[in-house]
Amino acid sequence: MTEPSIEIRRAGPEDRNDVVELCRTALGWGADDPNEAFFSWKHDDNAFGTSPIWVAESEGRMLGVRTFLRWRFRDSTGEVLHAVRAVDTATHPDAQGKGIFRKLTLGALPELREMGVHFVFNTPNAKSRPGYLKMGWGEVGTVPVAVRIAGPSGFKAIVGARTAASKWSEPCTLGLDPTDAFADEDDCRRLLARVERPAAIATDRDPAFLRWRYSFGPLAYRVMPVGDSITDGAVVFRLRTRGTAVEATIAELLVPTARSARAAVSTILRETSADFAIAGGGRELLGAGFVPAPRIGPMLTWKPIVRLGVPRRRDLALTMGDVELF
Repeated sequence: MTEPSIEIRRAGPEDRNDVVELCRTALGWGADDPNEAFFSWKHDDNAFGTSPIWVAESEGRMLGVRTFLRWRFRDSTGEVLHAVRAVDTATHPDAQGKGIFRKLTLGALPELREMGVHFVFNTPNAKSRPGYLKMGWGEVGTVPVAVRIAGPSGFKAIVGARTAASKWSEPCTLGLDPTDAFADEDDCRRLLARVERPAAIATDRDPAFLRWRYSFGPLAYRVMPVGDSITDGAVVFRLRTRGTAVEATIAELLVPTARSARAAVSTILRETSADFAIAGGGRELLGAGFVPAPRIGPMLTWKPIVRLGVPRRRDLALTMGDVELF
């Protein structure tokens, strides 16, 4: 008997309920977790634009979903680079083994090219990475991260942290709510102007990005000012469990000096239950009290589309806010 054909097409607004229902079924969204709101925040509210979504159908039944989160970078010359991050993908349990993941991902690339997307990037786990490499993705390398231990007890705690961090955050009241901290457009611009831009490919941060990226309530981000005003500098962080330890994930170090970063992270570690802090970067964070932890960072993969070539790891300057699990 001939297998019914599978159609790959771009999803429209009328598909949203079916998309969400398939994600709920295939990804095991818990009834008590805010996954549907999280999906909407990522794909509808994104300051870089709404996410293009592709679906796989057979005989009018949705079998697969593939979403690409829009992102915007600037390179060392200031040129804007439009990118997407390959994130949510779901295949109906009845359709496993039919190559739907591959069909959806490759089927989206021609339209992404027409949209002017320069490249796709993502941080797949060890299980899914070989599939991306077979589809033409290249490995950039492990995203550099650094760790700062809270104190003697932190060394013991980090031994129990050799696992993935939790998706949702632990409650925290230290610092400011990001919605309040980044509410003033002029203050945000002054804050960003104080931060030296890296001579590398880096996220194109602006006030709209800061307000969106750290606004989702259940992720419980907090903003720690480094002076009397947010314009003096700020550290964006959240607390989450990693195994038996509590980690302070430093999403952004929007600070003028390593000294101010050191002081702010010291306060975070002292005033919270965190056993250690983790930040994106390597040796450049030594002045803030961190030490490189080369084996902890996620593996970054890259698919060139309009912009050819796969960058070297040193060509990128990524924060934890750029590569956290989406």
